[in-house]
Amino acid sequence: MTDALDAIMAVMEKAFDPRYGEAWTRRQMADSLTLRNVYVTLITTEGTDDVDPDRITGFALTRQVVDEEEILLIAVLPSEREKGIGKALLAEVIERARDRQVKKVFLEMRDGNSAEFLYRRFGFEKIGHRKGYYRGAVGGPLDAITFAKDIN
Repeated sequence: MTDALDAIMAVMEKAFDPRYGEAWTRRQMADSLTLRNVYVTLITTEGTDDVDPDRITGFALTRQVVDEEEILLIAVLPSEREKGIGKALLAEVIERARDRQVKKVFLEMRDGNSAEFLYRRFGFEKIGHRKGYYRGAVGGPLDAITFAKDIN
């Protein structure tokens, strides 16, 4: 049986194109999972309840600070995209944050990321722009866009 970290890394390896330098290393992910106020949400095609790591199709990693939460990573296997999994995952992340009394959710994405339509559909609004933020990208640093959404 696969453990959750192995499953997360398998999704990350397939979901993040290496030319953009967005994926985290196993060490970064493992270290983050030991921190207080860091949460992981796993999803399969059936949803987010009682997820078997051998069947994970996506995940989200978030960090809460007081009444704000940041989506650090969110990923869905390429073979499972455009099936509503990303939508269900983002909805669950927001609902869990709301249950923890979070009032605002933030996320940052690479400028030009096709997931922007999903974030905007959920009511996230652009609040910032970071020039050259993704430094590991092939062909030079890429800009990041910061989004926020009130959820209270």
